[in-house]
Amino acid sequence: MKRKQDYLVRGTAWNGKLRVFAVQTTELVEEMRRRHNTLPTTTAALGRTATAGAMMGAMLKGNEKLTIQVKGDGPVGQIVVDANANGEVRGYVDDPQVQLPSNALGKLDVAGAVGRTGYIHIIKDLGLKEPYRGSTPIVSGELAEDFTYYFATSEQTPSVVGLSVLVDEYGQVITAGGFIVQVMPGMTDDEVTRLETAIAELPPISALMERGETPEGLLRWVVGEDVQLMDELAIVFKCQCSQERVERTLISMGAQELKQIIEDDGQAEVECHFCNEKYVFDRPQLEMLLEQAKPKPMH
Repeated sequence: MKRKQDYLVRGTAWNGKLRVFAVQTTELVEEMRRRHNTLPTTTAALGRTATAGAMMGAMLKGNEKLTIQVKGDGPVGQIVVDANANGEVRGYVDDPQVQLPSNALGKLDVAGAVGRTGYIHIIKDLGLKEPYRGSTPIVSGELAEDFTYYFATSEQTPSVVGLSVLVDEYGQVITAGGFIVQVMPGMTDDEVTRLETAIAELPPISALMERGETPEGLLRWVVGEDVQLMDELAIVFKCQCSQERVERTLISMGAQELKQIIEDDGQAEVECHFCNEKYVFDRPQLEMLLEQAKPKPMH
């Protein structure tokens, strides 16, 4: 039975030699498609990145959060996804209207949209003075291979990443999801071979999910029955923007600039990159903010 609500499962397999994550992100990716009006190729590129983000967010703790920036030389430009340890994800892409012909395999040409050269940057806010930053080159532009390369190179954790977004003829998201399997120390050569064989023989994730396979089921396809699931996490689209935040941003521009906006336009419209919400401020609201922006007299 396919569940409506998106969720992630995590656990271990093969006596703790593998760390495993799998996620359903269908609602999340459809929400992003709707908010940003993305065309299918772009939906897949943003959706795969958001799916990876949801699982990488689940690797964090407490109030930690991360930002993924995919900067390739393809027409979509930059893809940005924020995720945190609570299953909250948001994201956007520079050009949501990119649509390319299918690739040689008859699939959405994500690599063509992302580009085959560029970088993936991961910025983690772990509550320390300086955020952790890791960067690796884009190796294929299909994104699953690129995140696999990132984990192996930047975090020294051999991993297998699978990401999938399937859209219908109208561009709406039918299924989205994926998995990350990470190799812990102590794996034998035979076990590595067994894992590689399972990955090579894995049917497309989209085909499995379309016929109702759950995140738990995806993991069993990859690592067999020997999986110990620890917990489940609801995955939701959540933006951090708010009226108050936008007000603070406008005040921080300073009295001079606010005065200019009031004189020139009589109103201000601010749109959030991540969720496309619009915040409109009329003249009286701007005048109130101007009062707050004026330097306070020294006593």
